[in-house]
Amino acid sequence: MKLALISSAAVCVALAAAPAALAQPGAYHAPRTAYGQPDLQGNWTNATITPFERDAKYGERLALTDQEVKELESSNAQLVAEGNKPTDPNAKVTDLPTNCGRGFTGVDCGYNSAWVDPGTKIIDMGGVKRASILVSPANGRLPKMTPEAAARMQARLASARGGRGSFDNPENRSLGERCILSFGSSAGPPMLPLLYNNNYQIVQTRDEVAIEVEMVHDLRHIRLAGAHPPADVKLWMGDSIGHWEGDTLVVETANMRPEQNFRGASAGSKIVERFTRVAPNQIKYSFTIDDPQVYTAPYTGEVALNATKGPLYEYACHEGNYALPGILAGARTEEKQALAAAKAAAAGGGSNE
Repeated sequence: MKLALISSAAVCVALAAAPAALAQPGAYHAPRTAYGQPDLQGNWTNATITPFERDAKYGERLALTDQEVKELESSNAQLVAEGNKPTDPNAKVTDLPTNCGRGFTGVDCGYNSAWVDPGTKIIDMGGVKRASILVSPANGRLPKMTPEAAARMQARLASARGGRGSFDNPENRSLGERCILSFGSSAGPPMLPLLYNNNYQIVQTRDEVAIEVEMVHDLRHIRLAGAHPPADVKLWMGDSIGHWEGDTLVVETANMRPEQNFRGASAGSKIVERFTRVAPNQIKYSFTIDDPQVYTAPYTGEVALNATKGPLYEYACHEGNYALPGILAGARTEEKQALAAAKAAAAGGGSNE
């Protein structure tokens, strides 16, 4: 009887200690599809207020404190509340705020907050609240550009500031204005959050992973076999081929069209993406870009794809695309006004002689 009591006590001690051991999470293993592949399917969003590059004040610190997260998310909430205030219907374009946040100023402040959805939270993966999407280099900032690439960038900026040539025809306008791809890099690669429409749907078959992108209603096809076409065959979003490394889908993309040059990328840039389902409601999405013609070192970023409700609705870009004809019509009007002013000045000058 005494031995039985000792044994029972030992069992009780063991059970009391068990919750502490169980609290340590083990490695999560994604469920499998009917084809035995890790299941990435579902509706996901990468919306976040975590910036692409890290604020220099954080140095090499990736993790934010709880207080820093609270301040950043509260500040964003105040910005949204301010942006949701009614706009005076009698206000002119020149009356718009000089700085409405998120880098927008002047006429770019035309959106009330209700029209945008960049996210409200800092990225949280594995309990680490991220100070930046970039995780490498260690300071969370882009590597230095090569001298040649920096010179090309400066020349492009000077050209854009120096004239109105970019308004001459539709082909000179951005891909977003032309409803070809999103503003920024929503469809990717890399797939990054934007001002709104940050939702995706992933569907898998035995031979392909397809990603429907809400913004501009793009569709990425990731083949799980085969080879890239010849280098002179350029595709929107490039040609993506994936393979499985354990629970991770590794995707290599080549043959990107030159118009889709993320951060000034060259035709020789190499983009590798990794999709890993790390929890029932989260996919860890990482990307590494190696572009020695432009940057002095590769760089890597990580974004959380968090589960969200569906379905995705069609982004019928062309059906409401008044911006492109309006921009070009405005440029033609300015040209006519400048020509009329020049003729009037010439006529006036001739009569004074």
